[in-house]
Amino acid sequence: TAQFQVIKCKAAVAWAPRKPLVIEEIEVAPPQANEVRIKIVATSVCRSDLYCLLENLADICYPVVFGHEAAGIVESVGPGVTEFQPGDKVIPIFLSQCRECRFCKSPKTNHCENTSALLIREGMPGPPSRLSCKGKKLMLFGGTSTFSEYTVVNQIAVAKIDPAAPLDKVCLLGCGICTGYGAAVNVANVEPDSTCAVFGLGAVGLAAVMGCKAAGAKRIFAVDINPDKFEKAKVFGATDFVNPNDHSKPISQVLAEMTGGGVDYSLECVGNVEIMRSALESCVVGWGVSVIVGWTELKDLATRPVQLMVGRTWKGCLFGGFKSKDGVTQMVKAYLDKKVMVDEFITHNMTLDQINDAIELMKGGKCIRTVLSVSPK
Repeated sequence: TAQFQVIKCKAAVAWAPRKPLVIEEIEVAPPQANEVRIKIVATSVCRSDLYCLLENLADICYPVVFGHEAAGIVESVGPGVTEFQPGDKVIPIFLSQCRECRFCKSPKTNHCENTSALLIREGMPGPPSRLSCKGKKLMLFGGTSTFSEYTVVNQIAVAKIDPAAPLDKVCLLGCGICTGYGAAVNVANVEPDSTCAVFGLGAVGLAAVMGCKAAGAKRIFAVDINPDKFEKAKVFGATDFVNPNDHSKPISQVLAEMTGGGVDYSLECVGNVEIMRSALESCVVGWGVSVIVGWTELKDLATRPVQLMVGRTWKGCLFGGFKSKDGVTQMVKAYLDKKVMVDEFITHNMTLDQINDAIELMKGGKCIRTVLSVSPK
């Protein structure tokens, strides 16, 4: 039957760091035990894809197919898969939820012991990849590799979603929106009538603004050096705008003066250690909470111990603290019920063939999210 055949399809392959992706014909082997083969309908470019391609050059294995923010339809399932069947609408997720390990069983975390490493480094055992091109195995990125017409993902890293959901919109819930929104509502635990500051107004930062608003914050400071982002931030609930370049003093001091001592909550959505420090120091003493949301592994964090000794809390999170399968399903429902915005994040629509253009747009800060339509006609 078809489900046991190799599928030939198109994918955007990264053969080397800092080089344009190449649209290639690849082979996608059938799903093995506990795996799901998914026809990707839509995927978007997240800054983490760019970070891995352009910045974090530490021995990532190439060739690789990037992409981890997508939605699609189950094409076939391997032995032992009972949760999914062909035709199901799904979102693959880089953070798994096996429901069996000590982390999955604990309400205190959204980690899962069985999550595959986001990046496969030389000599690391990666998740098995069913993708290959020109006789070479293609590395699976984040366990998902969605810049491809088909991919194969372990069932613990796939969320089944409402069949009514438009895949070219909800693909954004596979990473960015859940990451920012959850950081505010699940991790910072923003309270009604509080003041918040969000540093960085990409998709994750705008989602954090939306989360602060949903939690009832009365003042939400949007902080970015690109003033073009401020109009967009208003749409999601920001009340005040601060461009650090407009001030000669440190941004933490500016915010302290504007709020009578600092904000109750701050969220760093850039992935820059200096900004993480500023975000922490922008919090009020006594109870301020600062959450690190932006991803980087390139530098160490620093602050003076007294910054924490006076009562601030410094936290970090992955995927906004959502248990992944549960969170994605719940956020898709919230979108369908008009409780969270998704369409407003999409600034461009392209096809997989135009992926290098989409990457350039993001590099230049010209888009919030570009959705690529993928599925073979």
